[in-house]
Amino acid sequence: MVSIRANKQVADEVRAIADQHKFVYSEGPLDRFARDVTRLADDDVALDDTEKLLIALQRRGVLNKAQMISLAARHLRQSKP
Repeated sequence: MVSIRANKQVADEVRAIADQHKFVYSEGPLDRFARDVTRLADDDVALDDTEKLLIALQRRGVLNKAQMISLAARHLRQSKP
């Protein structure tokens, strides 16, 4: 599994993990479906590139669920104005 550093910018850390595993995010059919359902439900949910990459890395098994949630929570805290 991946080692997580507590005080590094999450966006940089997630990109480094993806690079280390030679992984690039690309939207799949389920991602398009979820986006369309969200739009049709008139919800306003827009994931940034880091959030999309976190989900994709967890789906691929690079990050376990606890690591993904921890990184996502840190990312949200760092993204707050």
